[in-house]
Amino acid sequence: MGKKLTEDQISSFHRDGFLSPIDIFSEEKALFYRQELEKAEKKWPEAFEGASRQNAHLCFTCLDEIVHNQDLLDAAEDIVGPNILNYGTVLFIKEANDPGFVSWHQDAKYMGLEPHVGITAWLALSKSDDESGCMQMIPGSHGSMRDHNDTFGEKNILTRGQEVEGVDETKAISTPLRPGQASFHSASILHSSQPNRSDDRRIGFVIQPLMPPFVTQTKSRVGAQLVRGEDKFGHFDTLQRPSKDMDPADVATRDKINKIWKEHLYEGAEKTRDL
Repeated sequence: MGKKLTEDQISSFHRDGFLSPIDIFSEEKALFYRQELEKAEKKWPEAFEGASRQNAHLCFTCLDEIVHNQDLLDAAEDIVGPNILNYGTVLFIKEANDPGFVSWHQDAKYMGLEPHVGITAWLALSKSDDESGCMQMIPGSHGSMRDHNDTFGEKNILTRGQEVEGVDETKAISTPLRPGQASFHSASILHSSQPNRSDDRRIGFVIQPLMPPFVTQTKSRVGAQLVRGEDKFGHFDTLQRPSKDMDPADVATRDKINKIWKEHLYEGAEKTRDL
């Protein structure tokens, strides 16, 4: 028995490459975070446009609080160990009746992180189901990296519109979540999501990845947050927690990190875009 997960859950994650659902906090708490996020969107709309949806936890205390949630980190520790870095976050928000989708891909493909031992925590701040476009996984597909094609598809919300061809979608498993639940998936599992056909926003806050400090960034140095334990390796610059929303120094740090991320994620691409 782990701190949060059972032995069966831990074994399931390693076998299948994902685990869902995991209870992190109540629906009432999820609603509170959603309301805080949506108030921030109204006050600072520019902070949630395009690439600024990356690493918003460096600028907003409500998102930072989620990153440091003890139940979340207890579950992560059961898989990655007692010393944990948070590499970054992404807000994946599909508006009501939004045609945006995520093609079949593997998170680790363009990130430059080695080895691929981190986990992505996908936390629902609104209901995520088949109607609203929840994530789908191909169980057991995390054994090796696949070739990806850049599509830059208009409705594809991935950075490069990257996709893996020839995926047997009959094996796909949906991972519906209530607000306050999370799914964990391996950095190398094949996953995707469909458009939001519901009348509500589908708000996913993605912590990507939670990883042990021995992981290295093979492209160029960047920052990460130590969220539990200790870092004896020093492969990443230490990022601090925000003390208030949209502090200019924190915004500058976010922009610096996002610039490096863009260089990493678009390495070798024929073009770039700001989604």
